[in-house]
Amino acid sequence: MTPTPSTPAPSHPLAATPQRPPRAELHLHLEGTLEPDLAFALAERNGVDLPFADPAALRAAYDFTDLQSFLDLYHATSQVLRTAEDFADLTVAYLRRAAAGGVRHAELMVDLQTHVARGVPLAEVVAGVTQGLADGEAELGVSGLLIAAFLRHRPGSEAEALLDDLLALDAPVAGVGLASTEVGFSAAPFAPAFAKAAAHGLRRTAHAAEEGPAWHVTEVLDVLGAERVDHGIRALEDRDVVARLVRDQIPLTVCPVSNVRLRAVPSLAEHPLPAMLEARLNVSLNSDDPSYFGGYVDEVDDAVTAQFHLTRDQRADLAAASFRGSFLPAEAVARHVADVEEWRRSSSTSQQPRG
Repeated sequence: MTPTPSTPAPSHPLAATPQRPPRAELHLHLEGTLEPDLAFALAERNGVDLPFADPAALRAAYDFTDLQSFLDLYHATSQVLRTAEDFADLTVAYLRRAAAGGVRHAELMVDLQTHVARGVPLAEVVAGVTQGLADGEAELGVSGLLIAAFLRHRPGSEAEALLDDLLALDAPVAGVGLASTEVGFSAAPFAPAFAKAAAHGLRRTAHAAEEGPAWHVTEVLDVLGAERVDHGIRALEDRDVVARLVRDQIPLTVCPVSNVRLRAVPSLAEHPLPAMLEARLNVSLNSDDPSYFGGYVDEVDDAVTAQFHLTRDQRADLAAASFRGSFLPAEAVARHVADVEEWRRSSSTSQQPRG
């Protein structure tokens, strides 16, 4: 079930630059990388009518008031994804953009339930993403893993049934996650699915404390056995939760631009990232849904570096944390972290990104 670790591949020629460190991206929803131009191309390919006149009109709709307003559009545009070829094209398109920004490894969450519910065969989705990951690694030297993201607003029993189907397919899935609407939906119904995933050697991550309270972090750690927490920004509201996260160095995949665009945080200047770093939380930077939020992970790095005047050491720490928080084997983590340390030591005419 768990993919065989790939052999070391050469980095993308644009990845190692004086401006940005090499990094992994750990909090990325594949469907959230669907750019308007590709959405319209796939709509034409598959005979799908989008309720927008053109790609510019679709992009103009990216004015979200909260998480749910984003999810409504996100699920509507996902309708254009119908075939393995579509999912492969989407995966490669993301990897090309990510590689150009310094990403060496990406862990892609895919909302399989969304696609299965509208009649796309599970095997078709998995085959397409798997092919895209293989093609992207061959072309770009960027490794990738597939994470099956369960949806909080759907029944836990549905997630377990989906996992059973993935196991029956012997699908190359590296882990499971928990995503979608946090407020009003407990993580507890997903305990059986997560326990089964752990029994089959799959890794576990879960969204918590983005819009929901700090105790949601405790819930996904204790009830789901999560090894990594996606977002976690409201953990700072509870000293005991912070103490636990620091003690155990639980990775937190933070998405500052996403948090602002979905109004979980009023502005980038008010984002808790500096406080999280000061508290010595194990934080990495990620994009979440970059097409919709206007920021791929290199652009997130640029934005927070400019906003908070991050030092080269702080940026290197964030990049190293991304690899250490990944589901890569230890030898691959060590190799990538060594590259980050080389970037940390390297001289640069400016420590600020040039865009």
